[in-house]
Amino acid sequence: MAPLDRPAPTVPATFLPARGGHPRGPERGRPEPPDAAARTTDEPTADGPATNGPTADALPLAHVPLDELPPAGPAPDGPVLRLAEAPLPPAEIERLVSGAHHDPHSLLGAHRATGGTAIRVLRPLAERVTVETPYGPAELTHQQSGLFTGLLPGSTTPAYRLRVGYPGAEPVLQEDAYRLPPTLGELDLHLIREGRHERLWEALGAHRRVVDGIPGIGFAVWAPNAVGVRLAGDFNHWDGTGFPMRSLGASGVWELFVPRLPMGTRYKFEIRGRDGVLRQKADPLARAAQLPPETASVVTESTYEWGDREWLERRARAGHHREPMSVYEVHLPSWRAGLNYRQLAAELPAYLRELHFTHVEFMPLMEHPFGGSWGYQVSGFYAPTARLGSPDDFRYLVDSLHRAGIGVIMDWVPAHFPKDDFALARFDGEPLYEPADPRRAEHPDWGTLTFDYGRTEVRNFLVANAVYWCEEFHIDGLRVDAVASMLYLDYSREYGQWAPNQFGGRENLDAVGFLQEMNATVYKRCPGVVTIAEESTAWDGVTRTTETGGLGFGFKWNMGWMHDSLVYIGKEPVHRKYHHNEITFSMVYAYSENYVLPISHDEVVHGKGALVSKMPGDWWQQRANERAYLGFMWAHPGKQLLFMGQEFAQGAEFHHEHGPQWWVLEEDWPAHQDHRGVRRLVAELNRVYRERPQLWEQDTSPAGFRWLDGGAAEDNLLSFVRYAADGSPLVAVCNFSPVVRRGHRVGLPELGGPGQLWREVLNTDDQRYGGSGVSNPAHLESEAIAWNDQPRSAELVLPPLATVWLAPA
Repeated sequence: MAPLDRPAPTVPATFLPARGGHPRGPERGRPEPPDAAARTTDEPTADGPATNGPTADALPLAHVPLDELPPAGPAPDGPVLRLAEAPLPPAEIERLVSGAHHDPHSLLGAHRATGGTAIRVLRPLAERVTVETPYGPAELTHQQSGLFTGLLPGSTTPAYRLRVGYPGAEPVLQEDAYRLPPTLGELDLHLIREGRHERLWEALGAHRRVVDGIPGIGFAVWAPNAVGVRLAGDFNHWDGTGFPMRSLGASGVWELFVPRLPMGTRYKFEIRGRDGVLRQKADPLARAAQLPPETASVVTESTYEWGDREWLERRARAGHHREPMSVYEVHLPSWRAGLNYRQLAAELPAYLRELHFTHVEFMPLMEHPFGGSWGYQVSGFYAPTARLGSPDDFRYLVDSLHRAGIGVIMDWVPAHFPKDDFALARFDGEPLYEPADPRRAEHPDWGTLTFDYGRTEVRNFLVANAVYWCEEFHIDGLRVDAVASMLYLDYSREYGQWAPNQFGGRENLDAVGFLQEMNATVYKRCPGVVTIAEESTAWDGVTRTTETGGLGFGFKWNMGWMHDSLVYIGKEPVHRKYHHNEITFSMVYAYSENYVLPISHDEVVHGKGALVSKMPGDWWQQRANERAYLGFMWAHPGKQLLFMGQEFAQGAEFHHEHGPQWWVLEEDWPAHQDHRGVRRLVAELNRVYRERPQLWEQDTSPAGFRWLDGGAAEDNLLSFVRYAADGSPLVAVCNFSPVVRRGHRVGLPELGGPGQLWREVLNTDDQRYGGSGVSNPAHLESEAIAWNDQPRSAELVLPPLATVWLAPA
């Protein structure tokens, strides 16, 4: 973080020299012009009466490129080398230098005044300021607190530059930002006021601009409650006194264009609130940030050239509900600790292809101050975390994944934000991004603040942010975190700690409207992108379209399936018969929403144990249980998600500093071979899954599933059929008991044609996966014996603690 009183380590000479003692006027040794003692602000000058302030709007500028100023010569209406003062009232100067002026451009720069054109420049640390015009130089007079003034004759202001002298340094040539028009137009401001600026990041934040032929950086920030806003950065010793921003009226936006500022400049906004306190805040729309624990924003511009056009075209035609989706969830900073985005691009796509996953899901990669939050307490919603590289480095990683055929989903966190002083909390001195009512602002679970979803500008900030990641970084999906905490006003709150909605209910109607708007906007602007809700309650219509009153998500995490199935599989086999309904209950509501089946990071932290550690029995039985469970999971209706480390049955919980236990795969001894076996199984599950439309084509339709035997509680058995759209079947049989069952008859669908042969396409007890190797013959012929409401059946050998998939031979 760059505090108010700490200079940055390096400062470009373009703006300021090294800090030192600086005279502040005649009383501290500043030389006065020869005629200053005889002149007062009420006396006329040689060029006309003096003035205490501007009398008209800023003058139009002669459009002369400053790099091509004509040689000095006589002015059309008289010489300009002799300047008269054009002072301001001391109170106006005090407002300027204290950062409490809403319109510094009305005072600084060039303005029509009685007797000519007033030139006013605020350079608090300067010894002298000279105006360089096409007709020669003219020195301005220091009035007070670093304000330099002068009066040019004539009614038209030529293009000019400033030559500014600082103590102990050569004078530097600068542009005058305060003679230039705003960089935001009326359309931008109108859309911001209406909360409909779908590309908000192109208006607010820091951007390369060219104004009247002058290149530089335009800064804009929304701070409607501020008394004044200034720009501080490494170019001015983190002192914004000389860089006050102007208010652009009812929009609440403040703006300043700084000429010749380079990419990579670090900056913050100095915001003076109505309480009189001056706060330094990071830019909410910053597209890059300093490496934590530093907290400044960084000016950036992408130069990346994408190579995934074919991927995006194919994605736009995709139908996610009728396509395979097998997701590998990753905490990227710890997946291969120490690697950056570009180094990860050389390893992660290859690993995912080896395991045949279709998608990767990143835990939040937006900038965040505390690594231990895993990215879920976001301070920079528009900036990829600098811990792993630059924004273009992150683009390179996404592009590499797309070229490898891997979709990219990102966790997105619009539910809350941290209270850090440098970020969004009380941004302009008052609640702005958070509700004013503390009963709605405080998030009791995480010690954070919630967003004010009822405020149009805040909603716009979040909706545009969702679009931003999809458009600027080609993200294929957004998994929205903690949706339930947004939907309920009483979430984690006791009686008296929450305020009901206008109808007396506990539903957060503003959050409902926001989620509907976000989903509708993303689907409209970003063809083929999918949104996924982490919603842990029975809220109706999470994945129903917004046109029919739903929230509009593409998928919802099936937290009920996850909880119930883990309870079941965590029991000793002898006790599972008493919990059989917990493994089958999910099919009661399987088609109420479009589901993803998640075994996520939340299930392998905080004492819950890794997936394999949840399983009962000795080491062999634990691994067998995990393999059988994964076989059941991949055959169950819904898309799959598996957190890193669980694909090879690591025994330790997730820790953000350690990452997966890769070492268990390296040494060549039996227990490590077991870990490799589980990873081989996951690869084979994904490979067969992707080849078999029965397992994904009708995930959202009851026609895609049928129980064969869902009630064999005493035997810990399940069997069911999955159907493709063409009616072709795949049968899954799960034996969650540790005994081999021989001669177990299972009903089988009638196959078209004379052949009635079936074969195992997956057996989790295969020795390649660490199993005992119990299997069925290479080909099974079904018999004309009706069983399980099917016209045919066959006797199977069911391996212990295993899942078997059968398909027509």
